[in-house]
Amino acid sequence: MSPAARVVSLVPSLTEAVAVTAPGLLVGATDWCTHPPALDAVRIGGTKNPDVPAITALRPDLVIANEEENRAPDLAALRAAGLDVLVTEVRTLDQAFTELDRVLRACGVAARPRWLDEAERAWAAMEPAAPPRTAVVPIWRRPWMVLGHDTFAGDLLARLGVDHLYADHAERYPRVPLDELRAAGADLVVLPDEPYRFTPDDGPEAFPGTPAALVSGRHLTWYGPSLAEAPAVLGRVLRAARR
Repeated sequence: MSPAARVVSLVPSLTEAVAVTAPGLLVGATDWCTHPPALDAVRIGGTKNPDVPAITALRPDLVIANEEENRAPDLAALRAAGLDVLVTEVRTLDQAFTELDRVLRACGVAARPRWLDEAERAWAAMEPAAPPRTAVVPIWRRPWMVLGHDTFAGDLLARLGVDHLYADHAERYPRVPLDELRAAGADLVVLPDEPYRFTPDDGPEAFPGTPAALVSGRHLTWYGPSLAEAPAVLGRVLRAARR
């Protein structure tokens, strides 16, 4: 694959990574691609419902996607339209670093960006909290859904000394009744602000008596420049959530 001159991103994390590293390369991005805030790119719908004709009309050399965030039928439709589609898989921090390297090389970035080196150093230097804590990590309510097995966010939390109680569940994002979550015996409930936007008034009240850590979803679930500051940002919030 020759280096791309025109790129469409279907993943907010990858949008930020490419836009920060190679400004001007992105010609299209999803409605959910909020970083960098001043990104100048055509909006082509959501991660789950991209506008395939609009993407095709942009004549991209490359479309970058993710196996979890984007639907296989949409990616197949883009390929059927004659577009090159690079699909990433990111379920661990190490995998994120590998995939970011692959995406940036495919985009024609010759030099490894400083932020990627800084992110690797920040995580390598990070020491997990001691003793380890257990948590439930809702990502949605009505119905309640939590982190299950084999997730990027779960791997980050484990590196920060937080073991989530559904890490061995058969599903990656299981639906679990609230009564069961309350009875799980967690030391902590971790409430990110995406995909469901948990807030101080919407989420902690469901877990009376359990400390709540309201965390930035961008730092917990995005794999891009935010990884460089994520250990410090997440660690600070998690340490502050005590009984």
